[in-house]
Amino acid sequence: MHSESSTFRTHRAVTTCAALLAGALALSACSGSDKDKKDSGDTGGGATTSTVTLPKLNGAHLEVAAVWTGAEQANFKKVLAEFEKRTGAKVTFVPAQDPIINFLGSKIAGGQPPDVALLPQPGAIKQAVDKGWAKPLGPEAAKELAENYAQGWQDIGKVGGKQYGVYYKAANKSLIWYNAKVFENAGAKEPKTWQDLLTASRAVYDSGVTPFSVAGADGWPLTDWFENVYLSQAGPEKYDQLAQHKIKWTDPSVRQALTTLAQIWGRKDYLAGGQSGALQTEFPQSVTQTFTGGDQPKSAMVYEGDFVQVNIGETKAKVGTDAKVFPFPAVGSAAPVVSGGDAAVILKDSKAAQALATFLASPDAATIQAKLGGYLSPNKNVPVSSYPNAVQQKIAKALIASGDDFRFDMSDQAPQAFGGTPGKGEWKDLQDFLKNPKDVAGAQAKLEKDAAAAYGNGG
Repeated sequence: MHSESSTFRTHRAVTTCAALLAGALALSACSGSDKDKKDSGDTGGGATTSTVTLPKLNGAHLEVAAVWTGAEQANFKKVLAEFEKRTGAKVTFVPAQDPIINFLGSKIAGGQPPDVALLPQPGAIKQAVDKGWAKPLGPEAAKELAENYAQGWQDIGKVGGKQYGVYYKAANKSLIWYNAKVFENAGAKEPKTWQDLLTASRAVYDSGVTPFSVAGADGWPLTDWFENVYLSQAGPEKYDQLAQHKIKWTDPSVRQALTTLAQIWGRKDYLAGGQSGALQTEFPQSVTQTFTGGDQPKSAMVYEGDFVQVNIGETKAKVGTDAKVFPFPAVGSAAPVVSGGDAAVILKDSKAAQALATFLASPDAATIQAKLGGYLSPNKNVPVSSYPNAVQQKIAKALIASGDDFRFDMSDQAPQAFGGTPGKGEWKDLQDFLKNPKDVAGAQAKLEKDAAAAYGNGG
C-alpha cells in the first residue's frame, strides 16, 4: 500500500470473502472464536500477554524504515518500544519516502542501510531480493508465521520459495465510507451493486451535496478504484493476468473498467471540486472533508481502505455513527475484495533483526497496534476484541475468516516504476484519465506503454 499502508492477493476466488465482508459490515457475520472473546487486556496500547520468546539483546541497536507518517508512525513506535522493553535493544524509526526502493537504494549506496524495512509492495520485496539486499527469515520468524498466518499471507512474502517478508500490516481496500447524516437526509441506501451506487449518488446530489471526494493528487487511490472495478467486472483470472502483464492494458476488459469508472469520474458535479479539484486533493483531505461541515460537507462519500479511520479520527465524526462504511459494490457477479499490506524485510542480518521480525510475526506486536485503531493485521491469532470499535472488529474478523480468498493490490504487485512511483506509470496515467475521463483509448495506450517498459516485455 503506499504511504497509508498497502496497503494483498493470492490466486483464488473472491466470492466467499465478499460475502463474509458484506455480512461483517452489517455487523452480523462471523461470530468470534473463544480465543477472540478472551479479554485482550489494556486498551491503551500497552503490553500484551507474551506469547513469543525473544532473546536478550542488551547493547544491540536497530534501525527500522517505513513510509508511515502521523498516527501510523506514532502507533508503530509504541510497538517498537515494547520490543525494546522485552529485549533491551534500542530501535530507531527511520522515516522513508515513496518509492521506498529508491530511498533504500540511496541508503545502501551510502553504506547505511536500515536493519529492517517495511515494504508496501510484493514487487518491492522481489526487487530487494533481486538486488541482493533482502535476507531470508530465520527459523524462529518462520515458526511464528506458520502458527499465526494463513498460507496465502505467507506465500506473498516469499521469493523463489524462500520466506523474506512478514506481513505485519494489512489493509482491506474494498470499502466506501459515507457521511451517515447526508445519506439519511437524501434518503439514500447503502448500495450493493454499481447501479445502486449510481442511484445513491444521484439521491445525494439531488439533496444538495456532492457525492464523492476523490484523492487525485495521490496516484495510489486511483489505482485502488480501478482495481476494485476491474476485479469485480473482469473476474479474478483476468485480474491475475493483468497483474502479471500477461494481458495488455489495451485489452477490452480494461476499456470496460475505465468506461465504468468514468460514470463517476466523468461527472464533474459528482466530484468535490470537479476533476481539477480532485487532482489537487490529497488523501487525508479527501477523508476529512467528507466528515466536516455538518449537514453540508464537501462530499458524502470517500473510497479507500480500513485505514481511513485514522483520518476520520481527526474530525469530530464518530466511526459507526457519523461515519459509516459499506463494501465496494459488485460491478460484476461478485463484490471485489482487494487487500494491501506492509511486510517487514531484513536488510542487515543479525540476531536482533531476526528477533524483531519474529516479534512482528507474533500476535503480541499486532495486538498492541490493533488497540490503537486505524490498523488491521492478517495475523489470525490477534484477538478480535483488541480492535477499538465494532466496525473495525468486523472488518478484522472478515479478513481472518477469508483465509486465502483475497486478491492483493494489483499496483503493489507491479514493478515499482509502474505501480508505485508518484508522478509516473500507472499513478500518473490514471491521474491523466481523471483529468480527461472521455479518453479511454488514450489512457489504455499510456498504461500499456508504461507497463511494457516496467515489466520489460510487450505483454
